[in-house]
Amino acid sequence: MTSLQTVLKDYSKEPIKILDNSIPLNEYCPLDLSESNSALKHIDITNHTVCQKYIDDVLRANNAQVAYGGYLEKRNLYADKSSFSNESLKRNIHLGIDFWAKAYTKVVVPIHGKVHSYQNNVTIGDYGPTIILEHILKDIVFYTLYGHLSLASIANLQIGQEFKAGDTLATLGTPDSNVNYAPHLHFQIIIDLEDKSGDYQGVAAENQLDYYTKNCPNPNFLLKM
Repeated sequence: MTSLQTVLKDYSKEPIKILDNSIPLNEYCPLDLSESNSALKHIDITNHTVCQKYIDDVLRANNAQVAYGGYLEKRNLYADKSSFSNESLKRNIHLGIDFWAKAYTKVVVPIHGKVHSYQNNVTIGDYGPTIILEHILKDIVFYTLYGHLSLASIANLQIGQEFKAGDTLATLGTPDSNVNYAPHLHFQIIIDLEDKSGDYQGVAAENQLDYYTKNCPNPNFLLKM
C-alpha cells in the first residue's frame, strides 16, 4: 500500500457520501457496466437514453437513488467515440468511480480542498464541465476530479476557492451539457496531474494500466463505499 493509499484509508473509518447528503447510503447500489455483463450484450449502451433506461431498471430493482461503480472496469461505453480509440490504442478501462443519479443532484466534497482548475471539456465522450480540487493530507498533495457536471457548476468558481468536507461543490449535468452521457458524476483521484488543467484522462488502454493504476488509485480508499 502506498503512502497516499494509507492516509486515504485512515482518513475515515465510515463511508463518505459524494452526492446529496439527504440520500441515505442504503439507497446506493452497485452497477456493472463492464463488457462482461451479459445484460448489456444486446443493448446499445453508448446511447445515453438506452443507458439511462438500464440504470433506471437497476435503481428500481434495488430501491435505490444512486448506482455506483466502475474502477478499472473494461467497458463498451466508449466504443462509438473516436477520441477513445485509434489504430494503435483502444482506451476502454475506467480510472474513476461513477455515481449515476438524477440530473442536478448535488455533488458533495469528500475532503477539504481548494479549486486547482476547471474547464468545460466539450469533445464528444469527454467530461463536459469539470472541476479539479487540490488536497493536502499528512503533507501529501493529491487531486480529485469531478466530471460531467452542470454548466452552472463552473459559472462562478474561483481558482484557489476553498471547500470543506461536506460542502456542495456542484450539480450533475444533463446529456446536452455532459457530452452525451446519462447523468452521473465521474470521480477520480490523481497523484500527478502532469501539468494538466481542468482535465485529466479518465479512461486508459490496457497497456497503460501499470502507470495509471499507480497515478489514479481506487477512490474507495477514501470513500469506502
